[in-house]
Amino acid sequence: MSSSSGGDAVTTLRYAEYIEDKHDDFLNNVQAWRVSMIPRWPYDDYEDVVIDAGFFGAGYVISNFPSLYDMYGKFMAGLDIETLWSQNFEDTVNPPPVSNLVSAEAALLDDDIQTRVLPEFLTGMRDINSVMSSSFVIGKAVIEDARVKALSKFSAELKYRLIPVAQDRWARHLEWNRAVVTTYSEMMRLYFSAKMDIDEVNYSMKVRNYLWPFTILEYERAALGALQGAITTTTDSAGASKATKALGGAASGAMVGSEINTPYGTVIGGVLGAAAGYFS
Repeated sequence: MSSSSGGDAVTTLRYAEYIEDKHDDFLNNVQAWRVSMIPRWPYDDYEDVVIDAGFFGAGYVISNFPSLYDMYGKFMAGLDIETLWSQNFEDTVNPPPVSNLVSAEAALLDDDIQTRVLPEFLTGMRDINSVMSSSFVIGKAVIEDARVKALSKFSAELKYRLIPVAQDRWARHLEWNRAVVTTYSEMMRLYFSAKMDIDEVNYSMKVRNYLWPFTILEYERAALGALQGAITTTTDSAGASKATKALGGAASGAMVGSEINTPYGTVIGGVLGAAAGYFS
């Protein structure tokens, strides 16, 4: 019960006796649960999540690896695109496989000359009795010249077709360097973002653990104020309306009815409370 006065008006807040009795029982139950629950500390066994082990492996932290600026310096800042072009061109156009292809073509030409071209040439020169003439020497020189030109043409065409490949490799190399730095920065951003999230979870669990007694007490505080909706107001100067009394009684009855272990307890209590408030 509480009362207050102002001027000539005095307001007294009262509860029905059976409401106060049920509220006392309710507070006793809440107190018993509070005493049993506070020592349990449900967050006491929580172990902090260590994000570094998931990203870098056990025993490593981000400082064990190159910084973002160091990675940028290796892949982009010190890059000479002309040197990179020359390197890619040489590796694409003049690698050992290309030299092996040219050598293989030369061996095929030599075999064709030795097994087909020269025998036919010798037979023809012999038939016209010119084996010992200067024409024979000139003819062999022409065959050798054709061999050299054919081999040079094959090598030039092969390497010419590889120039676009060298260009594409050069462009892809530049893109790869940029992608490495970009991916590295994204990984670092993901790490710091995940670390802040995990730290927030770890700290929040610690805070919940430290505040566990106050969390339980908060429920007891709410239980102490459970009758706020069951107030009956009596005003000496003007008086409360029947509707106000009925609403207050209904709220009180509902709380009492909730203590009855039947599905209809709350409804019955609300109806009885409303009737009692109306006729009080």
